[in-house]
Amino acid sequence: MFAAAASKISRKEPLSPVDIAGELGPVFARRATETTEEDRFVADNFALLKTSGLVEAGVPSELGGGGADVDELAAMLRVLAQHCGSTALAFAMHTHPVAMPAWRWKHQKVAAVEPLLKRIAKERLLLLTSGGSDWIAGSGKAEKVEGGYRINARKIFTSGAPTGDLLMTSAVLDGEPPMVLHFGVPMNSPHVKVLDTWRTLGMRGTGSHDVSIEGHVVPEAAVAVQRKAGEWHAIFEIIATIAFPLIYSVYLGVAESARDLAIELAKRKKPTRYTIDLAGRMETELAGARLGLESMLAAVRLNAPSAATVNQVMIGRQLVARHAIAAVDYAMEAAGGIGFYRSAGLERKFRDIQAARYHPLQSGPQAEYAGAMALGLPVDRIF
Repeated sequence: MFAAAASKISRKEPLSPVDIAGELGPVFARRATETTEEDRFVADNFALLKTSGLVEAGVPSELGGGGADVDELAAMLRVLAQHCGSTALAFAMHTHPVAMPAWRWKHQKVAAVEPLLKRIAKERLLLLTSGGSDWIAGSGKAEKVEGGYRINARKIFTSGAPTGDLLMTSAVLDGEPPMVLHFGVPMNSPHVKVLDTWRTLGMRGTGSHDVSIEGHVVPEAAVAVQRKAGEWHAIFEIIATIAFPLIYSVYLGVAESARDLAIELAKRKKPTRYTIDLAGRMETELAGARLGLESMLAAVRLNAPSAATVNQVMIGRQLVARHAIAAVDYAMEAAGGIGFYRSAGLERKFRDIQAARYHPLQSGPQAEYAGAMALGLPVDRIF
């Protein structure tokens, strides 16, 4: 199967990112079911992603990439997730920091992002993000030194850490007010270390280890953005609007694959009216998740990131998470006792979908943000 997929991808006929994902998917699915060590990073899958053209899919074609827009990238991740949730989620954490500068280059004419985008296309750089550490408040310490800033930080949830090339991260510079500096750190720096910390309920193959940065100096010219710590900034409105539809496409894909597997398992026995009811509830929840994702993508298509698009995206994020988790719950019940066995494959999807709970904005801050928007109150410090 691997050889067949590789040969199809190497054909001269152009394939869309979704087509390529469809070719790679069965390979990833087979590996996911065959491995007995789920805590191991999906390194072989990432090696194949790197040679497939998907790493540079979101780079504008004028800069050497595939020219895929956010809708196409979301569909690509959704297909990958139907086969292997860990691979898709870890790859989403490369895909969205590519899509964001690509959007800025296309819609805001920001020339400063060109060198990075060209490198991604030419060198097939794999980007990492540390979203769990680098949300609105920022984390880590930046100390001003001659010519730049010395960074000391520990970044959590760094998906793909074992194989990434460049960590897109930030640190806080003390002052009045404290400022968050955004920059890239090469993973081959002697001051950067991947800590083997990723032991989790689900998404076990994402390699989302902690990354320690001790004394790496970032040149002053390499700081891309400076912003006040603890406040929303225009750059984060872009990040939030573009990143989360991509990330939550993964969770929809996981839920869709759980649904398909549950239906297959349920059909092996004579259906009762209770099984039929569970299947119907599952279908309804899945439809809700799809509608939530479509609302998120519609916000991206406005091409005008703002507090309003953040609100629309985060409401959609809650809907996708809520309905996708519920759909997989019903899938477990509809499948019956066989779904409890690891060999059936459904319990891994149940574990993977739980991670949908933990990305920003979680339910409390999201409700407060939406409520403040509805009442005409400030949202700049709600995160």
